[in-house]
Amino acid sequence: MSLISLASVKMASSSFSSVVARLNGLMTTTTTATTHFLKKAPAVATTSLSMMMMSSTPRRSIKVLAALYPDPLCGYPPEYARTNVPTIKDTYADGTRLPTPKSKPEYTPGELLGCVSGELGLRSFLEKQGHTLVVTSDKDGEESEFEKHLHDADVVISQPFWPAYLDEARLAKAKKLQLVITAGVGSDHVDLKACKSPGVQSGRLRVHSSGTTSKEEEKKKTQQNSDENKPPITVAEVSFCNSISVAEHVVMLVLVSVRNFVNSHEMARVTSNGTQKSMCGAYDDGWNIADLVQRAYDLEGMHVGTVGAGRIGLAVLRRLKPFDVTLHYTDFHRLDKSVEQELNLTFHETPQELAQACDVITINCPLHSGTENLFDDDMIRNHMRRGAYLINTARGLIVDRDAVVRALNDGHLSGYGGDVWFPQPAPLDHPWRTMPWSCMTVHMSGSTLSAQARYAAGVREILECFLAKKPIRDEYLIVHGGGWLARAGTATFKTAIEKLRTRSGKKSTEFRRSDLFFVPGSVAGRDYPTGRELGV
Repeated sequence: MSLISLASVKMASSSFSSVVARLNGLMTTTTTATTHFLKKAPAVATTSLSMMMMSSTPRRSIKVLAALYPDPLCGYPPEYARTNVPTIKDTYADGTRLPTPKSKPEYTPGELLGCVSGELGLRSFLEKQGHTLVVTSDKDGEESEFEKHLHDADVVISQPFWPAYLDEARLAKAKKLQLVITAGVGSDHVDLKACKSPGVQSGRLRVHSSGTTSKEEEKKKTQQNSDENKPPITVAEVSFCNSISVAEHVVMLVLVSVRNFVNSHEMARVTSNGTQKSMCGAYDDGWNIADLVQRAYDLEGMHVGTVGAGRIGLAVLRRLKPFDVTLHYTDFHRLDKSVEQELNLTFHETPQELAQACDVITINCPLHSGTENLFDDDMIRNHMRRGAYLINTARGLIVDRDAVVRALNDGHLSGYGGDVWFPQPAPLDHPWRTMPWSCMTVHMSGSTLSAQARYAAGVREILECFLAKKPIRDEYLIVHGGGWLARAGTATFKTAIEKLRTRSGKKSTEFRRSDLFFVPGSVAGRDYPTGRELGV
C-alpha cells in the first residue's frame, strides 16, 4: 500500500473530533517515522501532505517533484572525509551574491544533498508549510516514478548531472506546472520553447470533416481555452553556484590528459594476480616508465584556448595563466580589453580560428543550435592541430561522439577529457566508456559537496520567492513571463544572435532568439532521442 493510501486510511479511522481539530489547525501530525523510512530508500522518497497549516488564512499547498541522482551504493554516508567545507566570500567573481535564502537550512554545508536521501535539504522546509515533496531517481520512461507524479506537480526540480528530460510531450502532461528549477547551471534538458509558449499544457482539438465537433471535443475545446489562459512556465537555475567547481575540473582534465596520468595511475595499481598490464597489452612488474612517458608532456609553453569565456571559461583562463601557457579564447561577447591585457589573451572570431592555433582546447559554452555538433570530423581533422587535446565539461552533444572516437583511434587527437555525455546516464555500451587515450568522469564536476551546499541554498531561495509570490532574482531566470532570458546574460545572447545571423546569412525574420536554445528531441533539424525515449 502506498504512503498516500496509508495516510488516507489513518485519517478515515480518526475520530470526528480529531478531524475537526486538524481542520482548525489545532493538531498536527508527525513525519519522523516516515522520514526515517524514506532515508533508507535510495530510489524514491514520497510523502503526502502531512502538516496542516497553522495560519488562520489558508494557503494553497503545492507539490514539488524532484529528480535527484541515487544514493551511494553502500548507503547514505554516516560521516564524511572532512568535517566542513571551505568558506568563500559572499559574492562570486563577477560581483553576484551567493544564494541567500531567508529560512535557515536544516542541513550542514558539506553534507550529501544532491542524492535522493539528501533531498536538497528541502523536506522539512516544505512540509512545515503544508506542501508535498516527492523525490525520486527513477526519471525515465512512462512507467517511471517521475512520470507518475508529473501530472499534478506545481514545481519540478532536476539536475544537469541527472537530468529529467522535459520535452513538449512531458510538459503537456504537467497540467499544473508553474516552475522548473535546475539545481545547478544549464537547463538544456528542458524544452525552453515550449515553456515560453502560453498554453503549453493545452491539447489539440480535432475537428470533423463536416466542421462540427462532438461533445467530447467541445469539452476538450473548453479545457484548451482554459489552459491557454495559463501563464507560461518559469525556468530558473542557480547561476554561478558550481562554475568554479567545473573550472577546477577542467584544469584537472587538462593536466591529466597532457601528463598521461590515467595510464600511469593504472600501472601503479597491482592486479589480483600480482602482475600489471602495460599500455601495449604485455604483462610486466608494473614499473615500465618508458611505456608511460612516451605520451607525457609538460603543459608549460603550450597554446590553450577556450570556446566560451563566460563564468566558467574565464575562470579556467585565470587558473591556467600561472602555468606559463599562451591563452586564447573565442566567444560571441568579447571580454573587456583590461581582462585581455591582464591575462595576455588572444581573441579569435570563430572556434575554427581558435582550433588552428591551440594545442589544448576546452569547451565551456552552452548547448544550442549554433554549438550542437560543433566539434565534428571537419572541425577535428581540418581545423584542430594533429595531436591536440580536447576537453569538454559543457555538454556531450557539442561534440560528435563517433568523430571523437575515430580521432583518438587514428591519433589525430592525443587525448579527450570529458565530464558530460548524451544521454545521461550513458548506457554501458557507450563508446566513450572504452575509447583509448581518454579521461572521463560521469558528470560530477559541478556536484562537489562544496557546490551542493550552494545550489541547495539557491533552490531554497527560488522556492521561497515562488511561494511568497515575490520576484526571483534576474540572474536565476532563463524563461519567465513568456520571454527568453530574463537573466543578466541577455546582452551576451543578443550579440550571439547578431553574429549568428551574419555568419549564417539569414535574414532577421528567419533567425529567432529561440534558435540559441537546445530543444530535447530535435536539434538543428536533426532528430535525437531524449533519454526517456532511449529508456535509460
